[in-house]
Amino acid sequence: MQFHLNGFRPGDPEIADPAERIQPSGAAGAVPAEVDVLIVGCGPAGLTLAAQLAQFPDIKTCIVEQKPGRLLVGQADGIACRTMEMFHAYGFSERVLTEAYWVNETTFWKPDAKAPETIVRSGRVQDVEDGLSEFPHVILNQARIHDGFLDVMRKSQAKLEPYYNRRLLDLQVDPAAGAADRAVTVRLERLDSDNEGKIETIRARYVVGCDGARSTVRKSIGRDLHGDSANHAWGVMDVLAVTDFPDIRFKALIQSAKDGSLLIIPREGGYMVRIYVELAKLDVGERVANRNITADDVIAKAQRILNPHKLEVKEIAWWSVYEIGQRLTDKFDDVPEDEVTTRLPRVFIAGDACHTHSPKAGQGMNVSMQDAFNLGWKLAAVIRKQCAPSLLHSYSGERQAVAKELIDFDREWAGILASAAKAGGADAAKTQDYFVRHGRYTAGTATHYGPSILTGAASRQHLAEGLVIGKRFHSAPVIRLGDAKPVHLGHAAQADGRFRIYAFSRAEDPAAAGSGIRALCNFLTEDRTSPIRKYTPVGADIDAVIDLRAVFQQDHRELAIEAMPALLLPRKGRYGLIDYEKMFCPDLNSGHDIFAMRGIDRKAGCMVVVRPDQYVAHVLPLDGFAELASFFDAFMLQAH
Repeated sequence: MQFHLNGFRPGDPEIADPAERIQPSGAAGAVPAEVDVLIVGCGPAGLTLAAQLAQFPDIKTCIVEQKPGRLLVGQADGIACRTMEMFHAYGFSERVLTEAYWVNETTFWKPDAKAPETIVRSGRVQDVEDGLSEFPHVILNQARIHDGFLDVMRKSQAKLEPYYNRRLLDLQVDPAAGAADRAVTVRLERLDSDNEGKIETIRARYVVGCDGARSTVRKSIGRDLHGDSANHAWGVMDVLAVTDFPDIRFKALIQSAKDGSLLIIPREGGYMVRIYVELAKLDVGERVANRNITADDVIAKAQRILNPHKLEVKEIAWWSVYEIGQRLTDKFDDVPEDEVTTRLPRVFIAGDACHTHSPKAGQGMNVSMQDAFNLGWKLAAVIRKQCAPSLLHSYSGERQAVAKELIDFDREWAGILASAAKAGGADAAKTQDYFVRHGRYTAGTATHYGPSILTGAASRQHLAEGLVIGKRFHSAPVIRLGDAKPVHLGHAAQADGRFRIYAFSRAEDPAAAGSGIRALCNFLTEDRTSPIRKYTPVGADIDAVIDLRAVFQQDHRELAIEAMPALLLPRKGRYGLIDYEKMFCPDLNSGHDIFAMRGIDRKAGCMVVVRPDQYVAHVLPLDGFAELASFFDAFMLQAH
């Protein structure tokens, strides 16, 4: 898909008229007086969270933003494979895949040994290893990601729209309030010309600060960012340019002998490119603003690094200069560590509000969105009385550790790229080796939650070696039994707050009276300890809280769907229509046997429990009924 040929134009490129590409956004009038969740900030984290909560019309959500309207250009652009998996759960991965630039290979350049003032290509690698994800690593303007989430919000039953032109003044938490009370009082200042200076007050059960590195929410709960001060200045610029550099449409890492490093990221549309340019080492306490760096300075430095190749910039769509520093707050909610057992969290922070770093690894936006995906389903489950409020402690516990890993990775990676600051200059071989070794991290698939109330012990991991407890559910191709359609098993999961149980059958007829699948279905349907019976509200569809899916070993033509247990053909909705999309078989004709691909024990079979944010919560025997019940009993509340 090509666009931007005659100049950069923001918005949906499929709309021919640029004047119509930017759809109106924003709620009119005053903010509501009372809400369940108030989200502060319309960045990637805030919109991910809002889009998740918008799926629940019984939850009253409000999102506010200081800026006057939606983002149109600039900022982050790298979308990791894991994030694409999340986008599919939200329903807009196809749009992103069509519009984005796909990062297929990365090239490396170093000083020419014969003429060090010029550069030569030193290597080329595949960007993402085979089989790591069904989705590629792609590049797309952050503004278009925002548009995707805004569309999800607008199309939901909640019809959620942001309130722009609101500056957060302060918030106060009532420590004596009950769990269901709106314990947080927030004051907002209107910034729009018709209401400038007007103060609005809103009371919320929970507040989530997604308001960036200078977060007012973070300061209001007494949290600080700790870490390294910025010591390197970099320029970033989206340009339409003419060049004879041969790898301009590849992601390229370029290290020069004397002028530092340059990172080239091709952008969507076939013509635009982003350049990250190492500019200068800052003195202690110095800010990049003191250098008065101009766009021309950034371009001139890029031209020197690219020597002997030419770079002629025709148009600058967006540019900025920033400082590299890695900072992290010690906790992502308002509960002091010594009060965790006696106090429930009311205020949370996500994204840059709790971790800041360089954009070199393309992880900032991705990790921020994963913060919100982790928190969103938990808030929904607590507000809807599906889970105990103590579940909310797990957000900070899980995501602070992930952010710490990000900070450590970013510090090392930024140091490798900042070759000019190191004695001996660039080391292209080290750069390429580090990039390859850490590919799973940059793809977003390395996150591994430790054992907790939501993550079981690994004592039965041998039953599904390729679906690691605590890591994201690694999808694989299957054939849907009901209509023989090739699909990905992981795509059954939507961002709807439900747990999934994937039951992998033994090597037997699953429809037989004594089969493991039938025994599991009987337990889930009839036993009083069944988590489906205990936690599904009266009158709701049988899969409203816990969604059972079965995967068989046979070819789909060998099985009779009408003979399968009734739980796998559930009757749903007002007419009791049958859901035919609960059963799957290996894609044997294409050589994709999910049992072999994911190390499933064929003789024993197993259950794989997956959280609403797509992470594997537990691996259990197919007949591990008591263990399954015990897992859900630890954090869920009886339905009424």
